[in-house]
Amino acid sequence: MKITIAENLGFCFGVQNAFNESTKALQKDVCYINGDLVHNENVVNYLEKLGLKKYETNIPRNKKVIIRSHGVCKEIKEKLIANQNEIIDLTCPCLKAIYKNIIKWYNNNYKIVIVGNKSHPEVKAMNSLIDYKAIVVSTTKEANEIFGYNNLYVISQTTNILEKFIDISDIINSNNKNVIIENTICAATRKRQDSAYELAKRTNAMIVIGSKTSANSNKLFEICKKVNNNTFFINSAKELDLSKILKYNNIGITAGASTPSWIIEEVASLMENLSKDEFMEQVEDSITRVSPRDIVKGEIIYVTDDEVIVNIGYKADGIVKLDELSTDENVKPKDLYKEGQEIEVYVIKLDDGEGNVVLSTRRVESLKNWETLVEDFKNENTVTVKITKDIKGGLLGIVKGVVAFLPGSQITTHFVKDFSKYIGMDLDCKIISIDEKKRRLVVSRKVIEEAENQKKLEEAWSKLEEGQVLTGKVARLTDFGAFISLGDIDGLAHVSDISWNRINKPSDVLTVGDEVEVLILKLNDEKKRISLGIKQLTKKPFEQFMEDNKVGDVVKGTVVNLVDFGAFVRLKEGVEGLIHISQISHNHIEKASDELNVGQEVDVKILEINPEEKRIALSIKALTEPPKREDAPISDDGNKPQRPRRKRNENREKKRTKEIEGFKNEDLDTSIGALLDFKFSDSEEPLEKVEDKVETVDAENAVEESSEEE
Repeated sequence: MKITIAENLGFCFGVQNAFNESTKALQKDVCYINGDLVHNENVVNYLEKLGLKKYETNIPRNKKVIIRSHGVCKEIKEKLIANQNEIIDLTCPCLKAIYKNIIKWYNNNYKIVIVGNKSHPEVKAMNSLIDYKAIVVSTTKEANEIFGYNNLYVISQTTNILEKFIDISDIINSNNKNVIIENTICAATRKRQDSAYELAKRTNAMIVIGSKTSANSNKLFEICKKVNNNTFFINSAKELDLSKILKYNNIGITAGASTPSWIIEEVASLMENLSKDEFMEQVEDSITRVSPRDIVKGEIIYVTDDEVIVNIGYKADGIVKLDELSTDENVKPKDLYKEGQEIEVYVIKLDDGEGNVVLSTRRVESLKNWETLVEDFKNENTVTVKITKDIKGGLLGIVKGVVAFLPGSQITTHFVKDFSKYIGMDLDCKIISIDEKKRRLVVSRKVIEEAENQKKLEEAWSKLEEGQVLTGKVARLTDFGAFISLGDIDGLAHVSDISWNRINKPSDVLTVGDEVEVLILKLNDEKKRISLGIKQLTKKPFEQFMEDNKVGDVVKGTVVNLVDFGAFVRLKEGVEGLIHISQISHNHIEKASDELNVGQEVDVKILEINPEEKRIALSIKALTEPPKREDAPISDDGNKPQRPRRKRNENREKKRTKEIEGFKNEDLDTSIGALLDFKFSDSEEPLEKVEDKVETVDAENAVEESSEEE
């Protein structure tokens, strides 16, 4: 009978550590625990004899409490601390690392998906960290129900079967966007599963030692059963049915990660009694046994033009063929290796059909680097990618000997049309997606730039204060304002804060690249927005006008509006003044448009400035001499000719009414008309005095007419 012991079996590091520390603690005092330390009845019974007591709902107080290797739910741990217990935390180190990643990705607004058994204490502990908001799935059917999500972080129960996790995670990845998949199956679990799988394929029967309450032991049994129908699941040597075992001549033995060494030795001892010599021989062979996927050391026997022959200490020599030699297709075996040289090789197959072991040197470095890249991904390390090729949708590059894909959308923070300009460059990137099964690596340069920009933004923001005056450059113009670059941060000057004068759009007064002084009007810390003002650093138009001019000055202006009672003229400071119709010409005119046109440049004299109401009275007439009156000719009889009689009072009343109506025109209540305080005569006397004079003249005329009639 041939007996083979699996290369990896029994307690993993985490369980072994939990068992050892619990034993030490129990030698000093009674301890309490929530549930079983590990899922194995033999271990549980042993520890109970040493004084380990279980608690369920009644949380101990002022006791020594052990947290098992599966971990404990957050709320229970918080109660234990509140009750002032001495806590011995024996949570598996692998789980503690997983806890950190769960919290990190959850805080980054990712939905957490756990592939595992929702009732398993390990999964419960994981889910409790985020208040049980994770999605827990255990079948492909449940995986198909996760559809249309954006930002998912997918992990596994540490005792899962790798193939099951891959199948479920692939479905989730295809049905959702931005899915990060991390294989969190314990390395010890994977090794035990791989060893058991390979052993089950080569033997007539398999013995799996472990508790039926242990998830990892059950999965070992499932794996072995798939490739070997003659698989027996036992908890101890007492359950071994020798009548069934003895009919097989090639038997393999494996054990779950929660199975103690004394149980394995008990079964091994029983098998030893059946065939001691063969059993010991197999144990010795298992120490140096070579399996596919192993990386082993060997000595080069000889080198040819297309292959390297290596002695790896196995029953057959290994061959490294040309296509497995190097990532460089042009390199030859003799360029790299020589006889007698010791090298590491990757075992692809144990038999190529001709009795030779198929090896690879190319995959050794790649696999080592891949493990490093997985750690880089977990720790969010920066990696350097050598860009080698542009393809549809992005770029390909090499990072630590592994091909990486850099999507076009992840090259930089702005749109890139031509990818080819990056070929040959070394770009610092972050790994944003990794697929261990398909050996796919996706990287991003954009996330680094965004982080750098964010850091610069925060540094720049910390130096800003409202009321601060800075110099910036016009970076971009829109219809609603101008974006001003202040170095590492931009602010917006709204169109209403650019100039005191009315402008239709910022491009009327600004050009991209202009250097301008700006005033920080408001800081929005939440949205990181800066409101800037340009006009606030200049004097208001009327203030500037007051400084530059005084009553009596002659200035130039442009006619901007014509109304019944006069003309509005814009002066160089941007303010507007009124030329009353009576101040346009010495001759009588019916309306301002008889003498002036919109857009016409004119010289005007400042008659009055009213600072309180910001009104300016102007005159054109004051700059010209009044025309001389011609004397009337004398008739033959020596008398002046009589003028035609007219109804003076009626005509003057109409004229006076027209002027008053003009003064009361509702145009005066507009933003332009309200600028002014009108004067209606050359003498600039108030309207009341003008009316008094009109009445006096009317009275004199009436007397004159009366005397003439007499």
